[in-house]
Amino acid sequence: MTVRNGVKLLPVLVAVLVTAATPAVAAAAPPPEWGQCPEEAAGLGLECGTIQVPLDYRNPGGKSIEIAISRLASTKPGKRRGVLLTNTGGPGGEGLAYPATLKKLNIPQEVLDSYDVIGMDPRGVHNSTPVTCGQSLAEHPTNIPRYARNSADVTSEAQRVAAVAAKCGSSATAPLLPYMTTANTARDMDRVREALGERKVNYFGISYGTYLGSVYTSLFPERSDRFLIDSATGPGGWDASFSRLFGQGVEDRFPDFAKFAASKPEYGLGRTPAQVTAKYFELAARLDRTPSPDGYNGQVFRHVTFADLYYDRRLPHLAETWRALDTGKPVPSPLSGAGYPSDNYIASQLHVICNDSDWPEDVGTYRRNVAIDRFRHPLFGAAAADITPCAFWPSEPIEPPVKISDRGPSNVLIVQNLRDPATPLAGARKLRQAFGDRARMVTVDQGGHLAYLFKDNRCANDLATEFLVGGTRPRHDFAC
Repeated sequence: MTVRNGVKLLPVLVAVLVTAATPAVAAAAPPPEWGQCPEEAAGLGLECGTIQVPLDYRNPGGKSIEIAISRLASTKPGKRRGVLLTNTGGPGGEGLAYPATLKKLNIPQEVLDSYDVIGMDPRGVHNSTPVTCGQSLAEHPTNIPRYARNSADVTSEAQRVAAVAAKCGSSATAPLLPYMTTANTARDMDRVREALGERKVNYFGISYGTYLGSVYTSLFPERSDRFLIDSATGPGGWDASFSRLFGQGVEDRFPDFAKFAASKPEYGLGRTPAQVTAKYFELAARLDRTPSPDGYNGQVFRHVTFADLYYDRRLPHLAETWRALDTGKPVPSPLSGAGYPSDNYIASQLHVICNDSDWPEDVGTYRRNVAIDRFRHPLFGAAAADITPCAFWPSEPIEPPVKISDRGPSNVLIVQNLRDPATPLAGARKLRQAFGDRARMVTVDQGGHLAYLFKDNRCANDLATEFLVGGTRPRHDFAC
């Protein structure tokens, strides 16, 4: 996570298609030639390779793009049962190093024995034919909507994000733009399955990766084995309705921070959760009037708070940031990050979320939604409902969204924290409902983003491991 020009970047953060949109059959994918990994995945015990996939699956003989994959191979042939594809979320998250990351997170050895764990940079991302919008971080530092203080803010933001969308449509990689979609990434995953010589795949995806996994197992139910999805977006992915859920997510999660800060009087943010909550509104209003010397205005303050609510380990940093802003001292330095090209993470994320669904184009719709959500979710609703570049996106969706339904094997396990700011429980419940008897959901009484391996809840971790290793799920939805 990093702050540039005063704004923090987030590390993140569907059905039968109509006949006309059904992709043609592509030639079989040859197996990858495994070798050394790129720098970010080198020296981690992984081997890497690439495969070629169609840019447009409706034209499989046309232009192809490259997909980079990695493998952490099982060392127990007698226990190996297949491959476990993974996704780190975003969209736009790099994935080559993720199998090694899971090992560092102490994923149980029995899982590593059971699978070759496969990492992947999705299409458009980093080592997989990257896309760009040709923008600096100052032009568009984050895809989380900005907080709108009033209707005029929505109008001015509309002008800014229209320019962002126009640059994406005229960038050096603009010919790739319409084809950066979750459905096409799922088809790429199936080409990876084919290249690895597997009849079926298993899957573990987090955050946005829950939507990617849901789309894959809806497009290819007969090729799906065990699908573990952690911190679910909901059945529509990151669409306009999901974006508005950030407001609910902050309301769900904020009490955890308020309790933490109140228990630490040295921060001076209040001795009760109610006082800490009042401090939030006080600081936001003060910074709306007069930004800090560090460049933190009210919008940035609210965004920084949202970002640091993701993980418990960030709560002390968030409290220090508040204290610095409250006392007029320098804000503590954030963690650093990097991209390739410089805007690749934000650009690839924008491509996917704007291509996956048809966003409202009327600025008045966003003005009304902001006015509603400002009162419905006062902490962050006026940000979550604000306008984004998707309202002005230069390409219409090339196919309908994939419908998530109960048609297919009962092979999905959803793990969900009750108080997740980024993928709120409300979205996970909608996904659970869409899957019907295909899924079971384990809810975990804890706050923050991500559950399996990222938190110490033994109940949830054991249930997820038992599913990956033995295929067993709770008979009914279960609360940890």
